[in-house]
Amino acid sequence: MSKRLPEDDLDFVLSLTSDFWTQFRGARIFLTGASGFIGSWLLELILHANKTLGCDIHVTALSRDRLRAQQLLPHLFNDDAVQLVAGDMTTLSLPDSPIDLCIHAAADVADASKTAEHRRVFESAMLGTMHVLDLAERAGARRFLLTSSGAVYGLQPPAMRGMSESYAGAPDTLDVLSAYGQGKRAAEWLVAERSNRGNMRVGIARIFALIGPRLPLDGRFAVGNFIRDALEGRQITIHGDGTPIRSYLYIADVCVWLLRMMTHNAASFACNVGSEEQVSINELAELVREVSGSVPKIARQRTSNSSVLAHRYVPDTNLARRELDLKIFTPLRLALSKTINWHRMHNA
Repeated sequence: MSKRLPEDDLDFVLSLTSDFWTQFRGARIFLTGASGFIGSWLLELILHANKTLGCDIHVTALSRDRLRAQQLLPHLFNDDAVQLVAGDMTTLSLPDSPIDLCIHAAADVADASKTAEHRRVFESAMLGTMHVLDLAERAGARRFLLTSSGAVYGLQPPAMRGMSESYAGAPDTLDVLSAYGQGKRAAEWLVAERSNRGNMRVGIARIFALIGPRLPLDGRFAVGNFIRDALEGRQITIHGDGTPIRSYLYIADVCVWLLRMMTHNAASFACNVGSEEQVSINELAELVREVSGSVPKIARQRTSNSSVLAHRYVPDTNLARRELDLKIFTPLRLALSKTINWHRMHNA
């Protein structure tokens, strides 16, 4: 059973997103990926807003495995304001009721066994988004938010400090490993096309690396694996030379960014969601060891080549700052501390 999220984080998000709770008071929301990292945070926030602000929001929540979702997060999926629907987002049927807002947060990226099935990953992103758009449009949704990914830009040029929304890069179509980025590009086009010919306002959140409570510690995320190793008192292993550059946005900050996007007035709007606080994988491992207070050594599988520029995956967030008055609210060290402490308490 997964623990509840820190109430101070929930209150913090609510304090910075008053426009959303005013605009969607009494709304009906369709949320895919409801038991995932981002989806479960948004669902818990909505229920917290119902409790503390009297928002009276009702959520139809999609999860692939109904029983597992209820066992993992019973305080969410047994709430009277939540109607849990199990199924595949490519074939799902919804109850015959109106929807005001659709948040399409389902993704296969955290499941290593599925990311190996490249065609399935691509089809899940593309066909799933097409079907969810159809459901949302038939139910009368006036807003639609797609959680996309920075993977739509393809490889970041090493000399580019941050990728902006205007960067015209793309994943290599001959690289089958780019299935996730290709699928998200197709999903973004479908969302934009639907907005262009209909009355639904759409937002596209191009999400970069995240951190926070409920982050999977046994998946494909380096920071999660480092935290797992530190909490278990094991050697922290870097699968590479540790030189790649990343940035991590705390999940409570992410929720603020997403909720503000959903009150933006543009008919269609794409925005990077991530941090510009850059850190190498080597520095990240050292920081996890320091913040966790553990003493295991750090091992690297390869030595670095100083003649090669480090691979980067970092957003430019000028648009979010300018259009939505957003910023990094939780610095990386504090984000790591909050994440480690939550998982330590959860695993105690």
